[in-house]
Amino acid sequence: MADAGSASVGTIPVQQLRAGDHAFVSYADDDAGRDVVSAFAWAGLVRREKVMVFAAPHLHEEQVWDRMDAPGALLGSAREHGQLVLSSMRALIHPQDAFTPHRQWERIAQETDRALAEGYSGLRTYIDMHWVGDLGADVDVMMHRESHAQHLFADRPYTEICAYDSRWFEPDVLTAMHQAHPCRLLPRLGDLHTEHAEGVVQLAGEADIATRERFIGAVREGLRRSESSGQPLTVDLSDLIFLGVACAVDLLRLVLEHPHGPVHVHCPPAQARILRRAGADQVPHVVISEVAR
Repeated sequence: MADAGSASVGTIPVQQLRAGDHAFVSYADDDAGRDVVSAFAWAGLVRREKVMVFAAPHLHEEQVWDRMDAPGALLGSAREHGQLVLSSMRALIHPQDAFTPHRQWERIAQETDRALAEGYSGLRTYIDMHWVGDLGADVDVMMHRESHAQHLFADRPYTEICAYDSRWFEPDVLTAMHQAHPCRLLPRLGDLHTEHAEGVVQLAGEADIATRERFIGAVREGLRRSESSGQPLTVDLSDLIFLGVACAVDLLRLVLEHPHGPVHVHCPPAQARILRRAGADQVPHVVISEVAR
């Protein structure tokens, strides 16, 4: 189910999270996700938000700081002045010992109000879901919390990432939680997510040398489906945070190789400039529409 107050829907890179987003991300090894939490924290600090990190309970505080590249001057200053806080679910729900959705909701609302009172533009939290095992919480109760938290995000400057260790949670729980969050994150920086719908190929993340083959494959498949159905194709690049020149050239080349109808490209202004410099205006059937997030 989608949270009514959420700003983003679908699969996006962490850099595109906005106030009001309730995001799901999963990881499968101990080093995975460290770049996601670091980028999430840095973005919040730059936007003058308060950032709270609820790391996996088995990690020592020093390990968490190391994962966030803590020696950086901005992080160090933010830690010293209370803009960046490391906490735990135990500390959040204190003095209660047992987890209840209402207690957690209450405390998050209080922390959001506190952040605003302290002069920050909002609150963002990164919550590693290993707290469920640490507190001995019922998984079904946790799932209820996750799928009924809309009020925390509606018209409030609150952003939350819920990070699930896929080695610990059952596959059916992961599937349900993936669906319950309106926003899903790419599991690492530099990744590319591709999705096909009727007449549309949607790409999110980064299209560069590392992901070039996946980018080419997705566009080629979209063109093939469009040719088969006789429908025009829309290539949606609105969730790309980077488009390399090589991938821009690949897109135009593939359109030239499949001149069966109009190809509408939706992209932010920066990507539109790259495509035009690569010669998009000379490619028949390519129609560029600039969009802003």
